[in-house]
Amino acid sequence: MSIGIIGAGPGGLSAGMLLANQGFDVDIYERMDKIGSRNSCIEEDGYRFDVGPTFFMMPFILEEIFSECDKNLHDYVEMTELDPYYQLVFADGQKLKPQKDFTDFKDSIAGLCSEDRDGFDTYMADNQKKMDKVLPVLQRDYGSHLSLLSKEVLSLISVLRPTTSLWDDLKKHFSDDRVKVAFTFQSKYLGMSPFNCPSMFTILPYIEYNWGIHHVTGGLCNLSKAMATAFEELGGKIHLETEVEQILTDKRQAKGIKLKDGTEIEHDEVIINSDFAWSMKNLLPNEKRKKYTDEKLDKKRYSCSTFMLYLGIDKKYENLEHHNIFITEDYKENFREIESQKTLPKDPSFYLANPIKTDPSMAPEGHSAIYVLVPIPNLKADIDWDKQKQPYRDLTIKLLKERAELKDIEEHIQYEKIITPKDWKQEHNVGYGATFNLAHNLKQMLSLRPRNKFEEYKSMWLVGGGTNPGSGLPTIYESGRITANLIKNKYGQR
Repeated sequence: MSIGIIGAGPGGLSAGMLLANQGFDVDIYERMDKIGSRNSCIEEDGYRFDVGPTFFMMPFILEEIFSECDKNLHDYVEMTELDPYYQLVFADGQKLKPQKDFTDFKDSIAGLCSEDRDGFDTYMADNQKKMDKVLPVLQRDYGSHLSLLSKEVLSLISVLRPTTSLWDDLKKHFSDDRVKVAFTFQSKYLGMSPFNCPSMFTILPYIEYNWGIHHVTGGLCNLSKAMATAFEELGGKIHLETEVEQILTDKRQAKGIKLKDGTEIEHDEVIINSDFAWSMKNLLPNEKRKKYTDEKLDKKRYSCSTFMLYLGIDKKYENLEHHNIFITEDYKENFREIESQKTLPKDPSFYLANPIKTDPSMAPEGHSAIYVLVPIPNLKADIDWDKQKQPYRDLTIKLLKERAELKDIEEHIQYEKIITPKDWKQEHNVGYGATFNLAHNLKQMLSLRPRNKFEEYKSMWLVGGGTNPGSGLPTIYESGRITANLIKNKYGQR
């Protein structure tokens, strides 16, 4: 059986590995000249930057996928568990460094608020119970609304608290807002505000503390490169610089793909790994869609976007950890600007990665590869990025000088690249520039999210952040496994 996968991102590679291992004839078509999509690297002048994800969590998921293919992930990549995981820097100058030693971490929490020290234990106990129920839910498909009546989902209802936000749910464990920030900023992995994000996602920091945060030597892009190598060893074929222009259909059946050069290729099954909203609008004509027409897609909720700054610096900064999160004074207003007002934050929180703290290979000797991410509105906001690109770059540099205390950074820049929401859309085919895909509100989860077995066409499948389980590397790997298992089951394989 012949399978065509559109996009060599983590979801497509995950599905491709598992299907190739079962003897399917699998071809992956990638528009760009390199593997990974948003999980690729920028390599310039000896500097290496991950384009997108920089936190590697729940490594056991990818380890399992390699193991199912009779391979060992650690034969392909070298990884290091970080300690501390990251540092949080608050507007008042106080710092908090989550770490593997929970006793020391609780002492650090007490340094901010003595009353909150024991809240860490109640938080971990509460979320261990929740995680035990959530993980099976994230590892299955939701092909119909009846799937919401499965025992896994029904057992989750008791801990979901669906009408409670992530922020409000933390109030039962912590009283100090700075401590609550430390356990809610992770909603950035979903591109959502903790004041609107469902309380189910209190599990995100639990995942960090339970399984750690890892760095992959050479960048997380090496995970996708490892998957591509394993996929080809299993007999799969990758076609770089090969852009798919359209999915070929006959009535309600996928039949194959049409390339930009006009070549038509038949496949028994077609898997869409490219961004969901972009794929719908560009690979299937509007008149051939019912549930996901352009008009209906425009009404969906999408994640925020990100303003990215990649800087090659000819010095090191000893005050930085590997991962650094700088929190603005008015945390709630920052999210209001992004989500409600849809304006550029004037004093944003931001994230800074300094991977040479762990991995000298990311920059020339004595240099740094600085990665900066600022959450901002997606392209549904009325922002002219041709006019705002340089001013917002200058604001971001100002933040680095003042809040990160990199006072001389501008005079040490040897390489610089910017990605705006417009660039995400035009260069990376990200619908609405929404870096984390569809939002993860309750009306867009499980069977209410676009399904792994695509509803509108037979033999058409989805993987990636726009389908189940959702956004983030571990869940995207799972999306590939879910879809691969559905296809294997279709053909009587287990």
